[in-house]
Amino acid sequence: MRNLGMNISSTSSITLMGFPEMERLEHWLAALLLLLYAISILGNALILFIIKEEQSLHQPMYYFLSFLSVNDLGVSFSTLPTVLASMCFHAPEISFDACLAQMFFIHFFSWTESGILLAMSFDRYVAICNPLRYSSVLTNARVAHMGLSIIVRSFCMIFPVPFLLRRLPFCKANVLTHSYCLHPDLIRLPCGDTTINSMYGLFVVVSTFGMDSVLILLSYILILHSVLAIASQEERLKSLNTCVSHICAVLIFYVPMLSVSMVPRFGKHAPKYVHKFMSLIYLFVPPMLNPIIYSIKTKEIRRRLHKMIWGPKL
Repeated sequence: MRNLGMNISSTSSITLMGFPEMERLEHWLAALLLLLYAISILGNALILFIIKEEQSLHQPMYYFLSFLSVNDLGVSFSTLPTVLASMCFHAPEISFDACLAQMFFIHFFSWTESGILLAMSFDRYVAICNPLRYSSVLTNARVAHMGLSIIVRSFCMIFPVPFLLRRLPFCKANVLTHSYCLHPDLIRLPCGDTTINSMYGLFVVVSTFGMDSVLILLSYILILHSVLAIASQEERLKSLNTCVSHICAVLIFYVPMLSVSMVPRFGKHAPKYVHKFMSLIYLFVPPMLNPIIYSIKTKEIRRRLHKMIWGPKL
């Protein structure tokens, strides 16, 4: 009987389920996910290349965008190995330590993205509300310090989670719902008391996503107040237009994240694949859409892309 309380890391592996209820559409789903990966990786790599090569983009707004692109690449590469293994090569098993490592990186990049979006909202606030102080407030050194602070915060928040899971006895079926390892999914496996894990998880969500979203909302309230004070309607629209890309990035990150947290609570009778699709949207859509949005809305990036595809004008 004592074997039932042994740690899972010393006894067995974990099985990632994926979409067994959609077996007939498995090939199409795998093809769709591979397409999303390709768009995400290519799009974010292009954004990084253009920002590096285009001197006019060497300013704080685009430094934050490059941070976002690096982070989105991290999200994609964190889920790619197990999604490919389980859906394309029918190898759904993963060791416990590898599962913990994947969980660490997925949540690390998610919390880092929240911090980057907050930093970008601060950039827009300074650019619109205090334009004369923009270059003195957002220096290269300060941007680098902000990026480092975001990384350190995310690391410190996620670092205890794998250790809190390892201390628990695992004696249930070692099967996860998704094709990758997420903390809400892993926390269902232990047969011990998970109160500390749940409380710490709630604390992290409130202190990161909750606080960041409130501060982003506050920054846009201040931006809107400043914009409405501008006499010229044309200047108002011009100022607001510089925020459109960031607003879209915030919405495509926070709306799916809220949906993922709300569906299990208020959609308990929904089919399991609905929960899985919401998780896929949360992890796959932002890294794919962010480079598309910024490519469409940023004139300098559009111009560089046109030059790369069609060549310089004669």
